[in-house]
Amino acid sequence: MAFRNSALPILEATAPKARARLFRRLRRGVGVTLVLLATTVGAEPAQAASRIKDIVTFEGVRDNLLVGYGLVVGLNGTGDSLSNSPFTRQSLESMLERLGVNIRNSKLNSKNVAAVIVSATLPPFSRQGSRIDVTVSTLGDSKSLLGGTLLVTPLIGADGQVYAVAQGSTVVGGFAAGGDGASIVKGVPTSGRIPSGGIIEREIEFDLSNASELNISLRNPDLTTAGRIAKAINTLLKVPAAVVLDPGTVLLTTPPAYANNMVGLLTDVEQLSVEPDQLARVVIDETTGVIVIGDKVRVDTVAIAQGNLTIRVTETPQVSQPSPFAQQGTTVTVPRTDIEVDEQSGQGLVLVKSGVSLQDLVDGLNALGIGPRDMISILQTIKAAGALQAEIVVM
Repeated sequence: MAFRNSALPILEATAPKARARLFRRLRRGVGVTLVLLATTVGAEPAQAASRIKDIVTFEGVRDNLLVGYGLVVGLNGTGDSLSNSPFTRQSLESMLERLGVNIRNSKLNSKNVAAVIVSATLPPFSRQGSRIDVTVSTLGDSKSLLGGTLLVTPLIGADGQVYAVAQGSTVVGGFAAGGDGASIVKGVPTSGRIPSGGIIEREIEFDLSNASELNISLRNPDLTTAGRIAKAINTLLKVPAAVVLDPGTVLLTTPPAYANNMVGLLTDVEQLSVEPDQLARVVIDETTGVIVIGDKVRVDTVAIAQGNLTIRVTETPQVSQPSPFAQQGTTVTVPRTDIEVDEQSGQGLVLVKSGVSLQDLVDGLNALGIGPRDMISILQTIKAAGALQAEIVVM
């Protein structure tokens, strides 16, 4: 608005020829501005880079798995049958004996107890006394853990040491109900969670701050990506502190500027952006018919034709009977058969040119009008012909 208001008095006071020249100059100026803007927008690089922290894991910064065996009590008749689950009976007897109750020669028939496996994940650098979530899953024939309470259960690691103790009320997302004529089950009532139900009793020692070197592991090992990570780190530190050991590992050595400060070094390193490279790969899930084609997949010049022979036989028998009040005749069934043959002759060859992009490849396959199942066969056939420059992974 300010430009228009200040320009109008000048245009009104200018001769017609001068005014026309001024308009032409303004139009040229506007045109130049638009070209510069278009050039600037077009020159902006594609935002395909990822942070290093999103594509790697650092040595020592990892979870640890815990597991334990326990009992869930307080169930409303949905627990294990003690006659069919001897481990539940033995566990119940042992627990009561530790509490001073002897029931060895008694006949138990409780349906309110269930034996469960308790699992949890110990986060990295968890401290003693902090809490973690735990998951409980039935072992016997229990119908539901709804309303149950897990008794004190030690959780051990792969080395056999106890790292946490779990106890608490189970939270079940599903339920089961039924009668003589019908029943309904929603979700999985035989598995539940106990939020903050585990207390850490033992810490895993790892001195990250004073480490002099550390391995950086790529989640998707690739030599090109590993080289780009090392180059980005060395550019930041201005010293060759990162060395590629293999496609999945980059060794990071602490430079003098970060002596005894590995945490600060990783804080700066994990924010760097690199563009991950990927293999040319086609992933096929035969069970669900899902096909995932990577962006690097290329196809040599090939012609594709797809057709199926379909034979449809339809039986429509008819009943033939004598006319009313006829002296002779019997009722018989006359067969009527209709046969159709569909060779799908309308589908011809589709040409896929050499070095086409992923979009061109998908467009060419879609032009055949086929479903995922047939597309899986076509991709495998192209690979067998040596025209698909990619790896096929069948799940």
